[in-house]
Amino acid sequence: MGAPDYLPGHGLLTGRTAVVTAAAGAGIGGATARRFLEEGARVVISDAHARRLKESADALAEEFGAGRVTGLTCDVTDEDQVRALFAHAERTHGRLDVVVNNAGLGGTAELTEMTDDQWTKILDVTLNGTFRCTRAALRSLKAAGTGGVVVNNASVVGWRAQRGQAHYAAAKAGVMALTRCAALEAADYGVRVNAVAPSLAMHPHLAKVTSPELLAELTEKEAFGRYAEPWEIANVIVFLVSGYSSYMTGEVVAVSSQHA
Repeated sequence: MGAPDYLPGHGLLTGRTAVVTAAAGAGIGGATARRFLEEGARVVISDAHARRLKESADALAEEFGAGRVTGLTCDVTDEDQVRALFAHAERTHGRLDVVVNNAGLGGTAELTEMTDDQWTKILDVTLNGTFRCTRAALRSLKAAGTGGVVVNNASVVGWRAQRGQAHYAAAKAGVMALTRCAALEAADYGVRVNAVAPSLAMHPHLAKVTSPELLAELTEKEAFGRYAEPWEIANVIVFLVSGYSSYMTGEVVAVSSQHA
């Protein structure tokens, strides 16, 4: 079964300002930024890779208008850069409505061979980075008092075991728990916090760091016999930040056709 047709925008996010981390490139972050723009939002994209970020921001600005897209380099392991990102969004657009914490780092290592540095690096980007950005987002949204939505990118690996993924699975399980706890606190000031948990979404970086054999094995587990396109994950994120999910908070939504 091939991917379905790409859906047009319906103005679901008109007038809203969104921040999307790790959004430079062809993965879920980049697809989410594009979908938000197609739905009428103003978008601040960030990434740790300055050159790639500038190329992405320039391309989106040319397509959707310079006033609707800005980019700011941000390493989510650096608290000063995280604070600067959210200050930039508020200063540039006068408000903040939506935050998508997409930044994460993967890797493969058997636990007996895993180094402290490998463990720490994955946790610091994937879990601690999500914590830093969620904290910054909630501080901003709480102060504004106008509601808002945060969506974190988790993974089905946070639920399901996979060899060589102890560090990544632990980080993503932590993102799920962080999401649920943050949602309870944020509800006090009208902010929703949810997460998506994709199984297998293909993008160039994944192809570079994963063997063809493993990709074939993972794809075989998907009921449709194919991996998800990044924009298919982005569509669910659009739903979670739109008014169509107004009663959902603290939820982790699997975006998966995995049956094993």
